[in-house]
Amino acid sequence: MDRADENPVRQLRVVVEADDYDEAVRFFRDVLGMPELAAFAEGGDDRVAILDAGRATLELASPAHKRMIDRVEADGAVSPSVRLAFEVDDSEATTDRLEAAGARVVARPVLTPWRSLNARLDVPAGLQVTLFQETETTAERAAREGFATEEGRDPGEP
Repeated sequence: MDRADENPVRQLRVVVEADDYDEAVRFFRDVLGMPELAAFAEGGDDRVAILDAGRATLELASPAHKRMIDRVEADGAVSPSVRLAFEVDDSEATTDRLEAAGARVVARPVLTPWRSLNARLDVPAGLQVTLFQETETTAERAAREGFATEEGRDPGEP
């Protein structure tokens, strides 16, 4: 059985209240390019759009790791406790496109120690996002010292 088949969670859905709903939908659907899977309305201002973000993961970081990411990614600019991260094919071009559409660039793309090109932006709905472009495969990264998975740790390691 494939490990993915063992996961009882089928989908991660991040629900964000957007004061300017139309602007948030325009930005994420039309500018960032997340396809709309469904949209529902009860009438008036009661609306919701469910956008496809591709594969979802939940990244849990210790406070020390979050501070390290803020230093590496955004020259120490402190991020909120919840930040969205989107893998893109070209972090530089996507940053430029989102900035032209009204996002505020916190930090331009930078090559991180984990060898991805990461940018940080403030976007509609009061969110901060990281755009990341992978420059190596997961297998290449895991083969480097310090990048093993928890399951791959030596039992004697903390």
